[in-house]
Amino acid sequence: MSKGKLTELIRRREILIGLAAGTMLPFISGCAENAALGRSQLMLVSDAQLAQLSAQAWQESLQRERVSRDPAYTRRLDRVGQRIVNASGQTHLDWEFAVFDSDSVNAWVLPNGKVGFYKGILDLMESDDHVATVMGHEIGHIAGRHSAERASQQMAAQIGMSLVTSALNSNADIAYSDQLGAALGMGVSLGIILPYSRQHEYEADRLGVDYMVAAGYDPRQAIDFWIAMSTIHEGGQLEFASTHPSDEHRIEAMRAHMAARGYV
Repeated sequence: MSKGKLTELIRRREILIGLAAGTMLPFISGCAENAALGRSQLMLVSDAQLAQLSAQAWQESLQRERVSRDPAYTRRLDRVGQRIVNASGQTHLDWEFAVFDSDSVNAWVLPNGKVGFYKGILDLMESDDHVATVMGHEIGHIAGRHSAERASQQMAAQIGMSLVTSALNSNADIAYSDQLGAALGMGVSLGIILPYSRQHEYEADRLGVDYMVAAGYDPRQAIDFWIAMSTIHEGGQLEFASTHPSDEHRIEAMRAHMAARGYV
């Protein structure tokens, strides 16, 4: 390899490392302070855009899933949901809670305040405190504006990759560009996007516990619920390459937060 090619390869590797470490994204403006989290967030997506997408996703979910009308489930979800919403202060949204008639052990929330719980997860919840655990976590994602931040991070990563790919291809050997470009995608994914998603989960857990306490639920039941959930998880993806923290780390962080707040 000639000295010129070696110098160019080193330069391109420095670009790659810089982007993977998150040091080449400050050219994008759009940071906003989030009082609930106590930190700033990258915000490139507007609330109006998210609201429109959320409304569409909610309607599609109602059409795709079989919605349960069993009052034993729907009243329970509404009862806990309204208490947690009031405790969280997120009363400006048009909240709606739906129970889906499925054995899936899952629950989710959309940025516009639409919440879906599956019968499968409700059947595992022995008390309203357990429902409040997951409800608080989901509403914590809303207060944390995690959907907007997640979308903004992905947008920034795509912009960054496009710019750097152009730089790599400029007056360079295409073979090296292909190799570095492949590594670039992995670097951005594991170096920026996935760790932020795990951070979102920890933040939603902390906010959820705070909302439970404010709503009059027992935060210690959150630990019991996640311990029970950990027993039904079999193997799974390594935490390093996952958007969710491991059960062990989640419970450890939750206990530390409760101790710091004086909840236990």
